Amino acid sequence: MTPRTTKATALLGAALLLTGCGGVGDAARPEGEAGIVGISMPTQSSERWISDGRNMVAEFEARGFGADLQYAEDVVEDQVAQIENMITRGADVLVIAAVDGEALGDVLDMAAAGDIPVIAYDRLIRGSENVDYYATFDNFEVGVLQGRYIADALDLENEEGPFDIELFGGSPDDNNAYFFNDGSMSVLQPYIDDGTLEVRSGQTSMEQIATQRWDGALAQDRMDNLLSAHYSDEDVDAVLSPYDGISLGVIESLRAVGYGTEDKPLPVITGQDAELASVKSIIAGEQTQTVFKDTRALAEQTVDMVEALVEGEEVPVNDTETYDNGVKVVPAYLLEPVSVDAGNYSDVLIGSGYYEESDLR
Repeated sequence: MTPRTTKATALLGAALLLTGCGGVGDAARPEGEAGIVGISMPTQSSERWISDGRNMVAEFEARGFGADLQYAEDVVEDQVAQIENMITRGADVLVIAAVDGEALGDVLDMAAAGDIPVIAYDRLIRGSENVDYYATFDNFEVGVLQGRYIADALDLENEEGPFDIELFGGSPDDNNAYFFNDGSMSVLQPYIDDGTLEVRSGQTSMEQIATQRWDGALAQDRMDNLLSAHYSDEDVDAVLSPYDGISLGVIESLRAVGYGTEDKPLPVITGQDAELASVKSIIAGEQTQTVFKDTRALAEQTVDMVEALVEGEEVPVNDTETYDNGVKVVPAYLLEPVSVDAGNYSDVLIGSGYYEESDLR
């Protein structure tokens, strides 16, 4: 990496007053012959972020890097302080999954002043020119898989309906939430327009369906309200959920009013991330589908990108048009997601070694 500038040295000296906030990397500075990578993850409350962090640390260390992994527990200020701390401790590259994709401008300026490249991990960082690359899955395709699953499960091509559906969105501060929604609605909107699907609540915009911080408890509360206001005499046939934690919250709400019996089966319910609790729910016949994003593959791809950066080689990307963060189009590498349900979870999840059979009992 190139030497730090005088300006960066002043910034870093000031930042020495700051400490990391409750992260794995708060101990001694990690060592690595290949370089030091600061890894900033949003929260440990979601199983997938724990897996992401663990997988990246293992992959980086296997290739000779030191890894400084910290979790912000969904507190923006803590994530900013942790990233500042990584910079002061000599990170050569930053890998950041943002809590709030629009709240990191100042700390990214600090990284740029220190000539520290930044890779946005899974969540696009918006509003800054100091985002060098983006490693993620094809987020539009995630939504397509969810929408298509509902269309196929209800046989919308052949059935007249109307089928009642309610829509849930992700966190409004996560750019991915809009890609997921756009993908799913590219499939579902024509059926809503022709009346085959009916959103009885009328809530269809992201402003109406968004779920702050992807919180399952908030989703449960919203589903409670939807059921009491719009479904006293009708049954819900499908729920578009973009994430497993939201799906489980929706299921709790549905169960509380009698769904999940032979006379009143649960609706088709999608999800994302193949989290353990949701895979068990799918096996039990509750949640219907999830979208598997193999975090091992994403970790490996991210390490490939960091390694290329450090060695001054061409960084592998396969998309240079899609991800405009409001200031620039960020070069990205997109991996393919996979739809999972009761019919293929064993082949996809156990067969790939992502889970052991014993994990799902």
